[in-house]
Amino acid sequence: MHAVPSFQEFDDLWHTLQGRWTMNFSPVATRLAIGDWMLHLTNSPASCARIGMGALEAWERVFLEPREKEEEGLWSEEPFASFAAAFDATCSWWEERVMDVPGMSPRHRSFLSFLGQQFLHSLSPRHHLFTNPELLARTADERGANLFRGVGHLAEDFLRYGAGIEQKKPQHEVGRNLAVTPGEVVYRNGLMELIQYSPATEEVYENPVLMVPAWIMKYYILDLSPENSLVKYLVDQGHTVFMVSWKNPEYEDRRVGLEDYIELGVMEALEVVWEMCGERKLHGVGYCLGGTILSMAASSMAREGDERFKSLTLLAAQTDFSEAGELMLFIDEAQLQFLEDIMRFQGYLDTGQMAGAFQLLRAGDLIWSRWVSRYLQGEPEYESDLMAWNTDATRMPSTMHSRYLRDLFLNNDFFEGRFRVKGRPVVISDIHVPVFLVATEKDHVAPWTSVYKYHLSSDARTVTFVLTSGGHNAGIISQPGHPRRSYRIATAREGQRYTPPGIWYHDTPEKRGSWWPAWQKWLMAASGKRISPPPMGAFSGVGQGCAAPGNYVLRS
Repeated sequence: MHAVPSFQEFDDLWHTLQGRWTMNFSPVATRLAIGDWMLHLTNSPASCARIGMGALEAWERVFLEPREKEEEGLWSEEPFASFAAAFDATCSWWEERVMDVPGMSPRHRSFLSFLGQQFLHSLSPRHHLFTNPELLARTADERGANLFRGVGHLAEDFLRYGAGIEQKKPQHEVGRNLAVTPGEVVYRNGLMELIQYSPATEEVYENPVLMVPAWIMKYYILDLSPENSLVKYLVDQGHTVFMVSWKNPEYEDRRVGLEDYIELGVMEALEVVWEMCGERKLHGVGYCLGGTILSMAASSMAREGDERFKSLTLLAAQTDFSEAGELMLFIDEAQLQFLEDIMRFQGYLDTGQMAGAFQLLRAGDLIWSRWVSRYLQGEPEYESDLMAWNTDATRMPSTMHSRYLRDLFLNNDFFEGRFRVKGRPVVISDIHVPVFLVATEKDHVAPWTSVYKYHLSSDARTVTFVLTSGGHNAGIISQPGHPRRSYRIATAREGQRYTPPGIWYHDTPEKRGSWWPAWQKWLMAASGKRISPPPMGAFSGVGQGCAAPGNYVLRS
């Protein structure tokens, strides 16, 4: 006899179906924000009048006041100059008048401001053929050939993404020109594979490096093309490098929790490396969420007196989530409950279901620039290795992702000392080994001032902080020779007074070039003498061994 679905299961199904139409944004959360704005606005007649007067003043400036031509060009001619002026005036009016309603929740104000900006940018004259003089001129010059190419690109993308039909061989492929640093999978369990990279020098530093990437994407962000692979750079400098490669979870992995990622991921990998390298202390390196759970694992180890870490390097990784950037706009109780219902029904959060928020956060680059260049200008799309990696997302087990969003993002339990590992709270102040922090100036996921907050709770002997140019991904992948990279670096020592981030930025001079050599110098100083490379490990764990990049990274 089949079990009758519970009321909760019906809600889970309903919210899952809703999410397919709302990009997984909770309609309740959106209505609460709109309701907050409307209720305060309708109860403030003076504010209503001020908003109306602001609209009249903005449009009066656009259409009745004479404008000086700032520069000659297609956009200085009518009607295009008026289109651009009207758009700019509307954007200013929205921010200065419409969103300035006394009494609104600051979070609701920020959320509606963000949604309004996305809507307004969809109306930008630069994004449409008949309001953009540059597009019209190009179309005339090419006699419409650009539009025919754009239609072809649109059909190609529909077949590729909508129907799942690949039209051509991808420009970048894992194992062919991505993630090709030589190595072997030396351990595998039900959650991760551990890769040991082959030595590239006759002698290596005695202290190995264990790298823990984020589980939200594939590990090879740290091993892209050979010319910008951080793994290859370290191996070439004489380091013994190990990499955790996370499994792409399925429905049966739905009960895998955040502690499992710490215990079966970080701690089991550490045990294997410790044994293979003759019980030598490790340098732990964590990227993004990998850096967060590496900090949790290191805090737990420090609490237990486990001293196997010699240093920690955290790349664009937050330990405090109170200022976690624009992603916080999508995390509140209503939104989180909506996502938990979807994940409970599916067992995981799918790759496409996470894409909506990230695309909106970078709509200028990921949506509108591509729309104009590919479909209106008819330009061929160049796919960089970083772009290829960015589309190769992973799923999130429901239990783990729910606790991550609720305990870390919503409640900030780790930073405030409430997060428990093995039943006991873990805190950053227990970590005393040297720490190297890297943040990026244009990070929409982990704002640099949020990463900098590690200083507030740290009791490490030294904390070296690097602020590099670029965004969350491109700023980390900053190989020597990159033409557009710079960074600032300074070290705070135990007992030194705290320096606020704004003062730190002002007082720390900018250096041209990549931060990688500065990190390598720091790492080298703490890596002991040069010795013969440890032997490549014999495979252990589930299944059979194989060459890097392994099996888990290839699973879609």
